[in-house]
Amino acid sequence: METTKILTTFSDSEIFKKSNAYYNKHKRFAPLISFIAGFSWDSLTLTRIDRLSDNLILLAYLLLLGLNILLIHLIENDRIKHTNLLKYSNWYPLAIQFFFGGLFSAYVVFYFQSATLSKNWLFLLFLLVLLIGNEFIKDYLSNHKLNIVLYFMAAFSFFTFFLPVLLQTMNTFIFLLSGLTSLAFVGGLVYMLNQTSLQPNLHKYKSVSITVISIFLFLNILYFINWIPPVPLSLKEGGIYHHIHKNAEHYKMRFEKGSWYQFWKTSDATFHYAPGDTVFCFASVFAPTKLDKNIIHHWQVYNEKQRKWLTTDRRSYRIVGGRDGGYRGYTYKRNLREGKWRVDVETKKESLLGRINFTIEKIKGKPLDPSAFNSVLR
Repeated sequence: METTKILTTFSDSEIFKKSNAYYNKHKRFAPLISFIAGFSWDSLTLTRIDRLSDNLILLAYLLLLGLNILLIHLIENDRIKHTNLLKYSNWYPLAIQFFFGGLFSAYVVFYFQSATLSKNWLFLLFLLVLLIGNEFIKDYLSNHKLNIVLYFMAAFSFFTFFLPVLLQTMNTFIFLLSGLTSLAFVGGLVYMLNQTSLQPNLHKYKSVSITVISIFLFLNILYFINWIPPVPLSLKEGGIYHHIHKNAEHYKMRFEKGSWYQFWKTSDATFHYAPGDTVFCFASVFAPTKLDKNIIHHWQVYNEKQRKWLTTDRRSYRIVGGRDGGYRGYTYKRNLREGKWRVDVETKKESLLGRINFTIEKIKGKPLDPSAFNSVLR
């Protein structure tokens, strides 16, 4: 009763009446404002993919999104008689857009941190289309079939990084479990929409169910060909160096001095190589707290005659999550030939976290003088 009284008082207030009038006058701008609000809110509130508060915010978005989809359906089927809930009916589509915008903008941020365009461009493009398209679909937000499909994508994108964080492990079983959990969420929503319809009939949801299952299968194909970013892992930084020394807290890394204007230089994109030199590859990989994984440095050289990259080594080290700047590690190689090189930073499953490109240029005679180097701490 107290809640009803508060709602009634607010809906009869001058503030609400003026706000409603202002909204009706400027509602053509509402989708853009709602989209910007969702994106801005994420930027201010989300910090780390494994932070409990951030994940609870996104989970709340997901639940409130489902609630608003259900509310619109109940109103359309004349299932809601409560006057106060009906008074706010104009705002429910905007709430849906806000939550879609908030969820997909968070996913774009998190997945971009963990992706390289060479393999993951299709999935990232899909997320970008959903994020940008959200601005232009206001007139379709009462279409429950569209909302169900988008809701599945929102749930799938969330659970694929939330469950690895929650269960502190990351493998194929967890990915499949994430997809099945997303299907369960959507199945629950479809069930409630059907049960509250004027004429319940699950057959009318057949086409959208086929669409959702098709997307589910397509996303699984992308996963098994390594085209979905391996969230929650992400490459924070990486580089090539002449020497790396680790002490208790830091890695001291030595690289060639750049020209006077290259004040930003902190690694060797071009490595001047003399006989006896060692090439070090450093990478800092972010992983959620307590997540324990193997990271692979996949060393490759470009063969000009064959016009393709050839593997020379695959060297691994184990990371433990939790550090803001990422878990640091390095591998090294000797006896490199001149030419184009790259090191792919990968998971054991060969999912690409990042790529470090560099060029070997051989120099004659002795190695470079110590005065030719700078050093950096990580």
